[in-house]
Amino acid sequence: MNQRILISGASIAGLTLAHWLARYGFQPTVVERAPGLRSGGNGVDVRDQAVEVTERMGILPRIRELAADVQGMKFVDTAGRAVARIDTRDPAATEIMRGDLVALLHEVTDVDYLFGDSIRDLTQDDDGVTVTFEHAPTRSFDLVIGADGMHSNVRRLAFGPEAQFIDFKDHYFAFADSDPSLGEDRWVTMFNTPGTMTGIYRSGNHARAKAYFMFRSAPLDYDHRDITEHKRLIGERFADDTSWRTRELLESALADPEFYFDALGQVRMDSWSSGRVSLVGDAAWCASPASGAGAELALVGAYRLAGELAAAGGDHRVAFARYDAALRPLVDKKQQIGPNARVMIPKTAGGRWLRDLFARLQLMKALGAVERRSRAKGLRLLPDYAPAA
Repeated sequence: MNQRILISGASIAGLTLAHWLARYGFQPTVVERAPGLRSGGNGVDVRDQAVEVTERMGILPRIRELAADVQGMKFVDTAGRAVARIDTRDPAATEIMRGDLVALLHEVTDVDYLFGDSIRDLTQDDDGVTVTFEHAPTRSFDLVIGADGMHSNVRRLAFGPEAQFIDFKDHYFAFADSDPSLGEDRWVTMFNTPGTMTGIYRSGNHARAKAYFMFRSAPLDYDHRDITEHKRLIGERFADDTSWRTRELLESALADPEFYFDALGQVRMDSWSSGRVSLVGDAAWCASPASGAGAELALVGAYRLAGELAAAGGDHRVAFARYDAALRPLVDKKQQIGPNARVMIPKTAGGRWLRDLFARLQLMKALGAVERRSRAKGLRLLPDYAPAA
């Protein structure tokens, strides 16, 4: 039952889902708008139950080999002097660059791919889903899963306009490749003015570095796929900031053809499924980069969705309900991002001073240790799904 499954999106959630569906005997096809795997992105954390998922996939040793090897965050003044440092290393987690994780997932996922294409329309009935593509011929599938990010095309087609589901968190952010000489090796260096952050992420295991920009703002009207417009927005917002190394980082970032810009937002939905269509990853529950839980939720969510479909013998009505019930408590917890944005971007000079004081007193490190112990206490082993007989 329901063997032919189309997955929209070849990133962490989509590839993980395809891997497990294929292992359970389904016939997944992955459609991806980009012409190939997207190699960019920032560092992501594989932690808690996501560690177990990657171990069962056989890629955990490689994840550890490719670890970003970043020690922590440091905050600097206009002269580049470190005013505070926070050690962010977690012995129970591994940080890896998003592109490296996607490449590993692709290596162990042998399914059909449609690169350079996307879904134009979909129509479902009692027998399946008819999918019209931008380029490929129209095809029929038993189920369609949207793993296509916060601005999900599948969600728009099956559930409604994006504005119904995105909770904007008053900030915009951008990142791009940058000159590594501008930052300290193995550290994320951040400089703040009230309401803004400029930073550089320098992995110990990669030749390049990532420049970061973030700023507080009312909602902006822009095309989320227009990179030229994205660069204009960041260029205008930081054009007059000559503090620290902002100008050098901006020049370097704007030269990157894979420059990435988006709103800091969360996706909130009462249900992740509609008939034969369901969602996974950021398309369903984006917790925002401020949560630090995007990869974790993508890996665990995809594993649970594939497992519930296998356990239900492909019965999507049973599987989608069980998937929602099993995963929603974790999603609700991870969407509680607390003061993370205020830590990275204090509103005022006074707030920045207080943040730096807390960091120097190691209070943030202590709070992080408490949070990690709390996570460990709440962890349960993931189910070892077996396909229904």
